[in-house]
Amino acid sequence: MRRMSWQSSELRAIGRLAGPAILTQAGTMLMGVVDTLMVSRVGTEVLAAAAIANVWSSLTLFCSTGLLLGMDPLVSQAHGAGYGRRAGIVLQQGVVVALALTLPVAGLFLLTEPGLVLLGQKPELAAAAHAYLWVQLPSIPCLLVFTALRQYLQGRTLVRPAMWLMIVANGLNALANWALIFGNLGLPALGLVGAGIATSLVRVFLVLGLWIWVVRARLHAGAWVPWSRRALDPAGLRRLLSLGLPVALQLVLEIGAFSGSTLLAGLLSVSELGAHTIALNLASLSFMLPLGIAIAASTRAGNLLGAGQPERVRRSARVAFGLGAGIMLISAGAFIFLPKQLARLYTSDPEVVSFCVLILPIAGAFQIFDGTQVVACGVLRGVGRTRPAAWAGFVGYWLFGLPLGAWLAFSAGAGVSGIWTGLAIGLAGVAVALLLRVLFGRLDAQR
Repeated sequence: MRRMSWQSSELRAIGRLAGPAILTQAGTMLMGVVDTLMVSRVGTEVLAAAAIANVWSSLTLFCSTGLLLGMDPLVSQAHGAGYGRRAGIVLQQGVVVALALTLPVAGLFLLTEPGLVLLGQKPELAAAAHAYLWVQLPSIPCLLVFTALRQYLQGRTLVRPAMWLMIVANGLNALANWALIFGNLGLPALGLVGAGIATSLVRVFLVLGLWIWVVRARLHAGAWVPWSRRALDPAGLRRLLSLGLPVALQLVLEIGAFSGSTLLAGLLSVSELGAHTIALNLASLSFMLPLGIAIAASTRAGNLLGAGQPERVRRSARVAFGLGAGIMLISAGAFIFLPKQLARLYTSDPEVVSFCVLILPIAGAFQIFDGTQVVACGVLRGVGRTRPAAWAGFVGYWLFGLPLGAWLAFSAGAGVSGIWTGLAIGLAGVAVALLLRVLFGRLDAQR
C-alpha cells in the first residue's frame, strides 16, 4: 500500500508539470507547421527557401538554447533547497548568457546567403532565405531571454505561464502570417519576408508577455535579488556554461543525425525521400509527449536533490520512465498497425504510401527507445550530470546509427528502410546506455 502511495504521489507530481510542458512544446512545433502551410501557398520556391533557411538557423538556435538549459539543475536544485535568492542570481546569469549569445547567432544569420551558396544551394533561394532570416535579427535576444525566463520558472515548478502564452502566441502567429504574407488588413503582401516579420513579432510578444506576467503576478517573489555584479560572476557563468555545453552538444548531435538521415534519403528516390519526411514528421509529433515528461522529470529530479532527498530521485525517475514508455506505446501501436492510414493523411501518392508502410513500423519500434532516452536526458540534466547524454548521442548516432543506416540503405540495398533500421538501432543503444546510467549510476550533483 505504501509503495502504491508514493508511486501515485510521484505520478501526480510529474503529471502536473508534464501536462503544461507538453502543450508548450506542441505549441512551439505548431507555429512551425502553420508557417509551413501558409508559406507553401505562396509558391514552391518560397517554401524551399524557407526550408533551407530553417536548416541554417535551427542548429544555431538549438545550440544557443541548449546552453541556456544549463540553468535547469541550478534553478531546480536551488528551489528544492529553499535558496530562492540563488535561483534569482541564476536567472540573471542566464539573461547575461542569452544576451551574449545574441551576437554570434546574429552573425551566422547575416552569413545566410554566402553560407548557403557555399553549400551548393541555388543563389536565388539563398537570397530569399537570407531576407527571411535578416528580418528576424531583432528578435534573437527576445527568443533567448524568453528561454532563460522559461527555464527559471520551470525549475521552480511554474510551468503554466509559458503554456498559456504559447497558446496565445499561436493565434497571434497565424494572424500575423495571414496579414503579412498575403497582404491582408491593409498591409502589403510581403511573402516570405512577411513570415519572418511575423516570427519576430511573436518572439517579442513571448518575452514581453512572460516578463510582465512574472512581475505583475509576483512570480519572482522569494526568488529574486537586485541586479548586481553577481550576474557577471565568472565562476557562476562558467558553471552555467559547463552544464549547458553538453546539453547543446547532445541536441546538435541528435538533430544533426536526423538531418543527416534526410540527406541520405535524398540520395534515394523522390518517393523514398517523401516517405522519410512523413515518417520523420510523425515521429517528431509523437516526441512532444515524452519531451514534456522529460522536462517534468528534470525539474522534479533537481527539486528532490536540492531538498536533500537523493534517494527519491531514482524513484521519481522510474515513474517518469514508466509514464514515458506507456505513452510511447500508444504511438508505437499507431505506427505499427496503422501505417497506411497515417501516410494517407499526408499524401495520396501510392508509391510514397507503400514506402511509408515499410518504414513506419520501424519508426514504431523505436518509439519506446525515443521516449526512454529523452526522459533519461531530463533526469540527468536535473541532477546536473549533462555529459553522459552527449557521449551516448555521439556513439549511438554517429558511430553506429548513421553509418549502419547508410550501409544498409546503399550497400545492402535496403533503401530508406535501411536508414530507419540504422536509426532505430542507434537510438536503442542510446536509450539503453542512459537508462542504465540513471538506474545504477550516481545521481548526486556533479561538482
